[in-house]
Amino acid sequence: MIAQWLGPVYDRRVSLIVLFVLLLTGSLDQVAAQGANSAKAPRKPNIIYILADDMGYGDLSCYGQQRFQTPNIDRIARDGIQFMQHYAGTAVCAPSRSSLMTGQTTGYTPIRGNSTGNKKPASLPDTVITIAELMKQAGYATGAFGKWGLGAVGSEGDPNKQGFDEFYGYISQGLAHSYYPDFLVHNQQKVILEKNLPDKKVEYAPDLIHQQVLHFIDKNRDRPFFIYYPTTIPHAELAAPEKYMARFRGKLLPEKTFKGVSYGAPNYKKGGYESQPEGHAAFAAMITLLDHQVGEILDRLKQYGLDDHTLVIFSSDNGPHLEGGADPEYFNSNGPYRGYKRDLYEGGIREPMLARWPGHIAAGSKTDRITAFWDVMPTLAELVHVKTPANTQGLSFLPTLLGKGTQKEHDHLYWEFHEFGGRQAIRKGRWKYIVYNVLNKEKRKAQLFDLDKDPGEQEDIALQYPDVVKELQEVMEQSRVPAPQFPFIESLK
Repeated sequence: MIAQWLGPVYDRRVSLIVLFVLLLTGSLDQVAAQGANSAKAPRKPNIIYILADDMGYGDLSCYGQQRFQTPNIDRIARDGIQFMQHYAGTAVCAPSRSSLMTGQTTGYTPIRGNSTGNKKPASLPDTVITIAELMKQAGYATGAFGKWGLGAVGSEGDPNKQGFDEFYGYISQGLAHSYYPDFLVHNQQKVILEKNLPDKKVEYAPDLIHQQVLHFIDKNRDRPFFIYYPTTIPHAELAAPEKYMARFRGKLLPEKTFKGVSYGAPNYKKGGYESQPEGHAAFAAMITLLDHQVGEILDRLKQYGLDDHTLVIFSSDNGPHLEGGADPEYFNSNGPYRGYKRDLYEGGIREPMLARWPGHIAAGSKTDRITAFWDVMPTLAELVHVKTPANTQGLSFLPTLLGKGTQKEHDHLYWEFHEFGGRQAIRKGRWKYIVYNVLNKEKRKAQLFDLDKDPGEQEDIALQYPDVVKELQEVMEQSRVPAPQFPFIESLK
C-alpha cells in the first residue's frame, strides 16, 4: 500500500538504496567493468557462402562473360576481392562439396565420388567435422539451403546431423536435376509441392529455396549466422521462369535444342533432364535469376545494417557441364582454360571465387594467390576463433582477405576423380601434372604442363622434364590415403 501511494518517489528511493549497497560491497565496479567488457567485445561477423552448381570460370561478367551480365555478383568483386587462381575440391559435385565441408582434399575426404564403388550414394560419416559444426562451436546459427548430396535423411550424413540447425532443399543429387520437383525437404520432412503435381511446372525450386534463405536472415539478424547456400543453378536441366526466359528469347542465336525426358518417362523428375528448345536463352536466364537472388541478399543485409558486418563468398563446385543441352563453347564458360566438368584440366577445377566484407576487405582488389576448397574451413575457423581439425590439408587465406598478416603458401594441391577409369592431378607451383586412365595400364596417360607459360594446357612437356615428372609422381603417391568405399590404385608404378 505504501509503495503504491508513494509511486515513483518510492521507486527512486529503492534504486538509491540498491546503488548505495552496491558501492559499499564493491559490486558496482564489477558490474561496470562487465558492461565495459561487453561493449568492447564485437559481435562475430555473419558468413554467407554461396555455391553455384557447374558454373564455369568464364560464366560471370567479372571473369569475362560477354553473352550476358552478372552485375550483382560482380558487385561482390567490386566491393571486395576477386581470386584468379581458386580451385574446387574436384571436378564433380559430391566429392567437391565434401572437400569444402571437411577442409580435406579428395585424397583424404570421406566422399571421393558421386557414388561409392558399390554404386550407392556416398554419405559423410559422423566422425568427420564439418564447417557447420565449427560454426556452431563458435555460437552461430547455421543453415544450409539448396542441394546437399552428402547423405540421405536419417543417415550420418544428414545435414541436420552435420551441424546445420536448418536445412531446406534437395537432399538427393538425382532429384536436384529437376527445377520443378514434386517435393523438397525441410529438416528431414518432405514438403510436397502440390502445384507441381503431377506434371505441372509452377513452383520453381530455386525461388522457394531462396525465400528460405531470406527468411533465415530475417530470423537470425540479431545473432551471428552462417549460411551455406549451394544453389542448383546452372546445373544440367536448363529451365527458368518465363519472365527471365523472355529477356533472352531470340537474342542468343543460333539456339541450341535439347531433346530430353517428358512426363510419363521412368526418370521424369527423378534424374532425367527435360527437353529445352531454347538452351542458350535458358542458360542465360538461369544465371541472371541467380544474379538477382544474390542482389536480394546483399540488399537484405544493407536493410538490416549488416552490410559491413557480413562476409559474403561466392564460388562454384566444378567446371561447366555438357549435359542437358548446355553449350559451354558458345558461352566460353571455361574462359581461357581447357576442359569441362569431370576433367582435371584447369577448365574442370579452376573456379571463380569472390569475397566481400566492407570495411575489412579492400574494394576492387584481385589476387593470384593459389587457394582451394579445402582452405575455406581453416579460413572461417580462424575468423571465428575456433580450432581447425587436425586432419585438414587446408591453409587459412584470411591474411589475403584482410590484407594483413603472414599468408602461408601451399606446397602442392592434389585432386582425384573416380569416373572414366580414374584421374589424378597435382599442382606444385608452375607445374601441373595430370594422369588419366589411372586404373588401366594400357591406356594410362601422364601429362605435364607449365601453367606460367601455358595456362591453357595445350603443350604436354612431360618428355622434356623427366625429373619433374618423377618428383610430382612421388608427391602424388603421398597425397592420399586408402578409402574402402572408393577403391583406387595406391601406386602408379
